[in-house]
Amino acid sequence: MAKLFATINTHKDAIVLERTSPSAPWVPAGEGAADLVRTGPSTFSLVRNGRSHRVLVLKEDKENGTVRLRIGAHTYTVQLQDDRSRLMQTLGLDRGAAKVKEIKAPMPGMVLNILVKPGDAVKKNDPILVLEAMKMENLIKAPGDATVSAVHAAKGKAVEKGQLLVSFG
Repeated sequence: MAKLFATINTHKDAIVLERTSPSAPWVPAGEGAADLVRTGPSTFSLVRNGRSHRVLVLKEDKENGTVRLRIGAHTYTVQLQDDRSRLMQTLGLDRGAAKVKEIKAPMPGMVLNILVKPGDAVKKNDPILVLEAMKMENLIKAPGDATVSAVHAAKGKAVEKGQLLVSFG
């Protein structure tokens, strides 16, 4: 039996969801399946414990495992984790794995623009620099949250594949 852990609006305790087969619906542990029917591209009708609810999926972020839902007049952010990712988080291993120390050039090219300086705090996917390669501009983004400790590239200078561009502290 597969399990998922659903944390709603950062509550401490997660709801355990189970399903008996890959095609079966996810249901709260120990409960029967709720009556859930898709009524539109991102809308559902949910009947649970004799009550009917309209559910609207506002945003789904598969990369972070979160879904924002509106049920009636209330909005909920639900984070879903499987057994493995929940264990990694509990042990604190999810934070260590995401720490990035440096960015290297993914290909040879010319540095057109540097968008950060030492001391800048960056978030995942923030733009770091623009690298021109094969007559195309490539935006190099931060792979995770970090603070820039040094910029090794220079605007207008060529770089080789694998050359260190930016270090994080």
